[in-house]
Amino acid sequence: MTSPSPGQRPGPAGPTNSDPREPTVQTSERPGPEAEAAARDAHAADRPAPCAEDAGPGDGSATAELEDRWRRSLADLDNLRKRYGREVSRERAAERDRVAEAFLPVLDNIDLALRHAESDPAAIVEGVRAIRDQALAVLARLGYPRQEEAGVPFDPARHEVVALVPGGDAEDAPAPGWVVDVVRPGYGDPDRQLRPASVTVARDRDS
Repeated sequence: MTSPSPGQRPGPAGPTNSDPREPTVQTSERPGPEAEAAARDAHAADRPAPCAEDAGPGDGSATAELEDRWRRSLADLDNLRKRYGREVSRERAAERDRVAEAFLPVLDNIDLALRHAESDPAAIVEGVRAIRDQALAVLARLGYPRQEEAGVPFDPARHEVVALVPGGDAEDAPAPGWVVDVVRPGYGDPDRQLRPASVTVARDRDS
């Protein structure tokens, strides 16, 4: 191996040509697109995140606009809640008015029966019976028909047991678990009921 002459610089490390007449070619490999993208991402990750103080004037206006829209939405929701409450109150008052108006003829007939009670006391019984039928018709129109049927199977959705009475083996004796008598009538259907009917129910003779 020969050492370089004093005026000659040493060449770069790497493969050399055996023929000194052929020039030495140096190759440099450039990174590909994926390597350049990874380098840019690493460089961007090293940058500090922008702080709120660094936000421009446009960001502040956007935040103010969102806050204004949020406050307007809350105000609209509150107004809607108040309007709904007023509508519910008006509907309840209107429903009370309709029910009271439906019972006004019943009160008129009661007054009429009492007015004629002194002249014909026997007629008051028929008057009271007519008023009762009229009141029952009003309740039925409101969706609460009278329930006072005996001799039917006990239904916990329609009946309330107040007493158990012994059944019997005779043909006319009530079967166990059946309604024997209605102590107080009920009004309404099982899905919409003012009150259940109070009934007595037959039980087994051995129980």
